[in-house]
Amino acid sequence: MSFDRIAPFYRCLETIAFGNALQRARVCWIDKIPSLKRALIVGAGNGRFLCELARVHPKIGIDCIDGSERMLQLARSRLSRRQPDSLARVCFLHCDIRNWSPKSPYDLIVTHFFLDCFPEQELKEIIEKLSGAAAPGARWLIADFTLPGQGFARLHARLWLWILYVFFRASTGIAADRIVDPAASFAKNGFVRSLTKSSRLGMLKSDLYVSADHYA
Repeated sequence: MSFDRIAPFYRCLETIAFGNALQRARVCWIDKIPSLKRALIVGAGNGRFLCELARVHPKIGIDCIDGSERMLQLARSRLSRRQPDSLARVCFLHCDIRNWSPKSPYDLIVTHFFLDCFPEQELKEIIEKLSGAAAPGARWLIADFTLPGQGFARLHARLWLWILYVFFRASTGIAADRIVDPAASFAKNGFVRSLTKSSRLGMLKSDLYVSADHYA
């Protein structure tokens, strides 16, 4: 799986298909997380969320992981233009999350439009791995596509998701061919949904999860 081929065009493609809806979903709960020490962004993409996190939380240290070297280059370039003072506290890591091991715990984990790239078993394994990298009381932000319950909204989402999976399987080699709801895996690994918001007829969902030990 590699987004290198489409990285230069990703921002344009996203805007054509969804306007600014995906970015609004990414930053939906960014002002609801407390001041934290260390954040991990997995599937950092071209850095739009990274820049907002660096702006809203100017003291947090951030590790950005992406399997696409070109995406990381775009993210670094965007950050250097928008938040140049933040470069010193951001580490860019080019690696496959399936081969990555954490060196120290994170207060915040971010997986925006990332988990939908993996089939069910791999998704479970990735959530388990990332949960193991979470500090006590950690927050987890996730914005992603989802299937509404019924009616026109469900048909609308099914059509869009079919188009997206056909495109991304052909252009990037992702293994997934359908949306898998990660909620059960979050619960199994000790994360409780604290806030949620749907948009685009229920096709987009923004969730803030909190480690269950926060409530203990």
